Amino acid sequence: MWIDSHCHLDAPEFDGDRAAVVARARAAGVQQIVLPAVAAFDFDTVRELAHAHGFVYALGIHPLYVMQASEQDLTLLAEQLERHRSDPRLVAIGEIGLDFFVPGLDAERQRFFYLEQLKLARRFELPVLLHVRRSSDQLLAGLRRLPVCGGIAHAFNGSAQQAQAFVDLGFKLGFGGTLTFERSQQIRRLAAELPAESLVLETDAPDIPPHWLYKTAEQRSSGEAMGRNEPAELPRIAESLAALRGWSLGQTAAITSANARVALPRLGGLIEPGGPA
Repeated sequence: MWIDSHCHLDAPEFDGDRAAVVARARAAGVQQIVLPAVAAFDFDTVRELAHAHGFVYALGIHPLYVMQASEQDLTLLAEQLERHRSDPRLVAIGEIGLDFFVPGLDAERQRFFYLEQLKLARRFELPVLLHVRRSSDQLLAGLRRLPVCGGIAHAFNGSAQQAQAFVDLGFKLGFGGTLTFERSQQIRRLAAELPAESLVLETDAPDIPPHWLYKTAEQRSSGEAMGRNEPAELPRIAESLAALRGWSLGQTAAITSANARVALPRLGGLIEPGGPA
């Protein structure tokens, strides 16, 4: 069984065929999917999707959305976490973090929302799903100031030293479509060399397409659309990890799924992953 540890199934790209996307994922052996929220407007959506399809969800405010967010959204997040704290499908707080790649974002505002959400993770004893983009050291500083019960550093792209620092703080590291590009040498090196127990798989669908769905700038300018990523791609993405580690696909599924359950303990409490609830 595969676990997609990060997928935005609520994204508008899936509005036309969401049920078919889920069916394809299950046919490919992806039986559990983690659905993170990105802002207050999709708290209800991800929860409802998780219950409708037997998946799990996280609630949080993404750093790319903090410019439109208010402190009232943090209050709403706390209220939602309190209201649903006994929901076994609520597995984490996320997607939260820091993004110092996208220009024009207020760094201090990002840090405020990040730290406030770490406080909520501590209050509700939930792991976190971290957005990490040119921000590993700053994220680590926040975690040392406000330790939480682990989680996943999603789409990890830092150094080996930063990777080990996250692992030392109880985090697993998420690898997805970028892993399939031969030019992604640093990420592939990390995936090959990090301890096996630190790795989880994700698609980040519909984002971060694997190489077989990617279109170059020249192709896009000529009118070719980028192929849409979806959770059914996870086993094929996993082939890259298996090749790097010298594992069989069965080993890769077993190891990464076990790691996801460690990172998100409530996953282990679901007797029938993927079954509707």
